[in-house]
Amino acid sequence: MTSGVHSRIRLLAQGHTDSDIRRAVRSGDLIRLRPGWYATTIADPETVAAVRAGGVLGCVSALRFHDLWIPPGHEGLHVRTSKYGKGRRPGSCQGVGRPLPLDDAVDSIPVALHCAVGCLPADHWVVVCDSALNSRSVTTDELRALLPTATRRIDELLARCDPRSQSGTETLVRLRLRAAGYEVRVQPRIRGVGKVDLRVGRLLIECDSVSHHTGLAQYRNDRRRDRKALVGRWLKLRLTYEEVMFGWEEVFADIMAITRADRHRRRGRHRPREG
Repeated sequence: MTSGVHSRIRLLAQGHTDSDIRRAVRSGDLIRLRPGWYATTIADPETVAAVRAGGVLGCVSALRFHDLWIPPGHEGLHVRTSKYGKGRRPGSCQGVGRPLPLDDAVDSIPVALHCAVGCLPADHWVVVCDSALNSRSVTTDELRALLPTATRRIDELLARCDPRSQSGTETLVRLRLRAAGYEVRVQPRIRGVGKVDLRVGRLLIECDSVSHHTGLAQYRNDRRRDRKALVGRWLKLRLTYEEVMFGWEEVFADIMAITRADRHRRRGRHRPREG
């Protein structure tokens, strides 16, 4: 995916000349945003706004541009500026350490994650990082090596990440349950059922989303899996997006009620098994 916004340096590197650029501006094929930066007529509006503001699309906005899952509440425009542009407008932000050059109109995922440490709550940063790890098929160590700098804070957050996570809601549930002291297995394979999102003892937790669980075929498969889980003596709990994001207090109370009664413990020779 391209933003349609280019610096003069990038255009020259692609083989265009200054004469080509001036000609394109006169014809209307390119729009001058600020000295040294140009946009096509179909350029991404957020990127155009960021560059016009004196920076580049960065932080949370860049992560959203790269199609990573962002928790609600972070809809504003995030503009990464140089050290001289910092504080020029609301939404200006930078990562820790020496300011990075503004080479591209949209920051890469590693640069955006580095910057977002200062803008996102810890759990939300881990959610986005899990999304990056899973969708880009990279390991935590590989991503860490790509970050501009790795501070102790970043190392602590990376240690909480898991590339196996299949959704942002799954990551949030995992983080919340572990913070409450639960031992949580991620994406375990259950005999007769297949992979499930999370397991706490014999309590299987599936974090459903509307986009992945509303088709007829998926609906039927989910019910078959629920039936097989019951046959295998597992407890099954399905959570919706709304329950995780906006009704967690009630959900967590229910999970505590199940675990407080020890119903989730795996006991005896007939205990359910992974496989």
